[in-house]
Amino acid sequence: MKLILRMNTALCAFLGVLLALPVAAAEPVKIGLVLPMSGPFAGYGKQIEEGVRLYLKQHGDAYAGRKVVLIVKDDTGVAPEVSKRDAQELVVQDKVDILAGFGLTPSAFAVAPIATEAKKPMVVMNAATSSVTTKSDYILRTSMTLPQVTAPIASWAAKNGIHKVVTVVADYGPGHDAEEQFKKTFVAAGGQIVAEIRTPVKNPDFAPYLQKVKDTKPDAVFLFLPAGEQPVAFMKGFAERDLAKSGIKLIATGDLTAETALDAIGAPALGVITSFHYAEAHNSPENKTFVDAWYKAYGPDRPDFMAVAGYDGMHLIAETLKKTGGSTDGDRFVEAAKGMKWVSPRGPISIDPATRDIVQTIYIRRVEKVGEKLQNVEFDQVPDFKDPGKP
Repeated sequence: MKLILRMNTALCAFLGVLLALPVAAAEPVKIGLVLPMSGPFAGYGKQIEEGVRLYLKQHGDAYAGRKVVLIVKDDTGVAPEVSKRDAQELVVQDKVDILAGFGLTPSAFAVAPIATEAKKPMVVMNAATSSVTTKSDYILRTSMTLPQVTAPIASWAAKNGIHKVVTVVADYGPGHDAEEQFKKTFVAAGGQIVAEIRTPVKNPDFAPYLQKVKDTKPDAVFLFLPAGEQPVAFMKGFAERDLAKSGIKLIATGDLTAETALDAIGAPALGVITSFHYAEAHNSPENKTFVDAWYKAYGPDRPDFMAVAGYDGMHLIAETLKKTGGSTDGDRFVEAAKGMKWVSPRGPISIDPATRDIVQTIYIRRVEKVGEKLQNVEFDQVPDFKDPGKP
């Protein structure tokens, strides 16, 4: 009997020690961001990373008891072999739970098989070729697709006195998507494509293409170029050759007049009509909060669509972690993310359960001088718009 009492006393003492010990913290959620942080597309990576970090700053860096840790890898831009190597290192060496980022389509294509093999959720925050989400069942996208932002400007053009168009697009996946969708929508509405021009993704000389546009004399040029230095060069060349003065309009996807490029383009951007999913001037409480926080953290740099895609990508990850109780199991995570809806700085958005792609409002905008800034001012919209290339 005394032996039993001594054993019970020892057991109670042991349990007391256990209860007094601090509860071990859950393992952190490691997110591997594969982004162009150097080279001609470094602005993409900077905006996306800062959008992700701004969300964490505003909303905290722990979800379902797990702290978020970011590991950033520089894939230098259009270098799929580097993107692939970065992702392999993140999965094998860093043991990340989630892959994210992907500034350009070749990067997303290169990493998709790794996400599939490792069963890691992969959140695409820019790469905009329509087929990206078909490359792995683990891909979710919080940016856009080029057909999604192209079809509305084609419809607008056909309804507003534009009958003949020359298309000028960068010669890679998103450019091909934009060209195909513009032609499909515009021709179906009665328009005519009088010439099709594709330009190199790296270091294009726009002079011969601008001359061809001038010689063809269309009602308008439809343009898609990746955001950054190229739109600045094209727009300045368009103005120098007096194409606008000769009656040729310029219409485009909003990459052309991204806020990070507007100041560099200057006066030639005034009056340009684009269709896109985000503008710094978007009038909503959510966007005002976002923009104010952005300038407080990163000013005088302006936020553009990539910043919002990074911000929303982190929102998707955070809210999905809450739904899964902190689990990053690939299948469980993706299933929990499907159908998620929220109000972003860009407006209402959701993740299509069937395609894992984003559904959102596309706005028709005009570049105007607002105070001391050039801004994309929205004047029409197409709500709840899916990628028209998907069922």
